[in-house]
Amino acid sequence: MFAKAFRVKSNTAIKGSDRRKLRADVTAAFPALGTDQISELIPGKEELNVVKLYVHKGDSVTVYTSGGNPILFELEKNLYPTVYTLWAYPDILPTFITWPLVLEKLVGGADLMLPGVVVPPTGLPQVQQGDLCAIALVGNRAPVAIGVAAMSTAQMLASGLKGKGVSVLHTYQDHLWRSGDKSSPPAIAPLDPTDSCEEKVHLGLQGNLKSLTLDGEEENGQVPLREASEDTSSRAPSQDSLDGKPLQEQMDDLLLRCFLHALKSRVKKADLPLLTSTLLGSHMFSCCPEGQQLDIKKSSYKKLSKFLQHMQQEQIVQVKELSKGVESIVAVDWRHPRKGSTLEGSEVRKIITDYAKRNRLVDADNRNLVKLDPILCDCILEKNEQHLVTKLPWDCLLTRCLKNMQPAYQVTFPGQEPILKKGKLCPIDITLALKTYNKKVTVVRNLETYGLDPCSVAAILQQRCQASTIVSPAPGAKDSLQVQVQGNQIHHLGQLLLGENTGTLHLPAQYPHPHVQNKPEIPHLSCCGLPASHDSI
Repeated sequence: MFAKAFRVKSNTAIKGSDRRKLRADVTAAFPALGTDQISELIPGKEELNVVKLYVHKGDSVTVYTSGGNPILFELEKNLYPTVYTLWAYPDILPTFITWPLVLEKLVGGADLMLPGVVVPPTGLPQVQQGDLCAIALVGNRAPVAIGVAAMSTAQMLASGLKGKGVSVLHTYQDHLWRSGDKSSPPAIAPLDPTDSCEEKVHLGLQGNLKSLTLDGEEENGQVPLREASEDTSSRAPSQDSLDGKPLQEQMDDLLLRCFLHALKSRVKKADLPLLTSTLLGSHMFSCCPEGQQLDIKKSSYKKLSKFLQHMQQEQIVQVKELSKGVESIVAVDWRHPRKGSTLEGSEVRKIITDYAKRNRLVDADNRNLVKLDPILCDCILEKNEQHLVTKLPWDCLLTRCLKNMQPAYQVTFPGQEPILKKGKLCPIDITLALKTYNKKVTVVRNLETYGLDPCSVAAILQQRCQASTIVSPAPGAKDSLQVQVQGNQIHHLGQLLLGENTGTLHLPAQYPHPHVQNKPEIPHLSCCGLPASHDSI
């Protein structure tokens, strides 16, 4: 309901009589709240505002705010608590549990489908169709969404946990939440201590996220989203057998990888301060690669707090205890270098192919099509395609993935470490231009990329061609020089660059043709043996 921006019609202070009526309505709607709790929620003297607004679908909604945060909203004479209220009173509604990866879909407007519901040992909460209920993530009882049950518990079980479970009305990170102080969910331990977020080794990695839907205009008011299924009975391969590394060292590497991935792709400046438990449960676990399981207790740090202390010493983040016993990340050094490994195009293709086959994303009816799970959707789809495209052909999937990667190339000079540079490799550019009085000049650019000094090249050309040369800044190129030689000297340049009679400059014996083009779809270009040779992929 609040996935898109709403329009505020009015914002006024509540009257005394309306305050008393609201308190009575809350008592009737939420019998689990005691008298003292209701007095805290709706204080007698503190400022309480009534905001009337229109959501993007045209519905009129009344929102009650206290202390700058929305605490309740009323739709068609029914009262609903916001996530801010549920964080203070997490047990006033029956709560369904789901995986952290599902949260971003709920924020985008999806309803909670039953295949994405985690069934705890105590069973599903008992609800009737139309009952108000909350949604929380595995490892944290703090609700992240509220809605109404689409069917009763008995019907859910009878359906084999298929179909829509909860019609979502409001979520953490939606526009109603943004109208408050934008705080993150607190860390509230599960009632079952064995279900804590740090001990849940398969948090966010297992579970069936199949058949998430968004309200739309197709039949039954639903538009199918991409599928993301995974066999919940599957287990990750033995960590001791991977890469020949000890299990603890592997887990340290995985922990750091998930942490950096979460900071780079999920956490934004507006999210700070961010609870450390939220970073782990809502961001890091969902960044764990398929087939691997993040378990902090198997790392050398044993606890998230110790790991974050180390990251603070590395000056990547700053952690503070904003309230007693609760730590938050208050600052991130976004400029801190976080190096990623480069991949050849063939390696990218193999990774995508293996991922699709391992997660059974190849369409059973047409093996030329690949079903898009949430991870693939986030990697390759535009925002306006997120809820429309569910499958892609193999060639289109690979092309899109390569297109979204950062191109790079590597240059190696004798006796030096390889130099990795981002961007596309520009060939040596030779052009013939006409000056005044129809005089021809030869212009050479991009010599520096291949380790050639423009001034040295100009001196050699001046001697060989018996023509004047000029070295000047290259137009439109920062810190790059061009060599201009009088006359048409393309033949001499070809001999020079191809290593024929190169004299004392010691140019490469086999230098690249000046117009050779690298393939832009290859994300990692290797130029091996420069200046002795150049290998263009």
